[in-house]
Amino acid sequence: MEITEATIADIPELCVLLESLYSQEAEFKPNHEVQARGLAAIINNSEVGGIMVARRSGEIIGMVNLLYTVSTALGGRVALLEDMVVSPKARGLGVGSKLINQSIEFAKEKGCKRITLLTDHDNEGSHRFYQRYGFSRSSMVVFRRSLDGE
Repeated sequence: MEITEATIADIPELCVLLESLYSQEAEFKPNHEVQARGLAAIINNSEVGGIMVARRSGEIIGMVNLLYTVSTALGGRVALLEDMVVSPKARGLGVGSKLINQSIEFAKEKGCKRITLLTDHDNEGSHRFYQRYGFSRSSMVVFRRSLDGE
């Protein structure tokens, strides 16, 4: 298995992985056209973020992306970890561990001072996974407002 940065040619496979992820999340729905647009925006602009993929025998079996912003509290770049997903057929093989470790190293190389991520509040398996890699539960509460269709 190898971990590499995603390319534009990877987008169709990444959309399939995102479909798997969004089918288990409460707030999001799969839409390949919309997801392809978002993936391309990240891949085409390294200042926005980066997408890492896990490949086995040339097939993408996992992905994670990091998006950048600036924290005034920390005085520098921070990352938002999004879309961490491993193909159902590749779960239990250490793919997630390799992706999260690579993400942490990637964020450090890009000068990030913190990584933040969101999971569904009832996804205890994900909570335990991220805690094993040094993430801790925040006291912050997430609020969202959609700006589409106002």
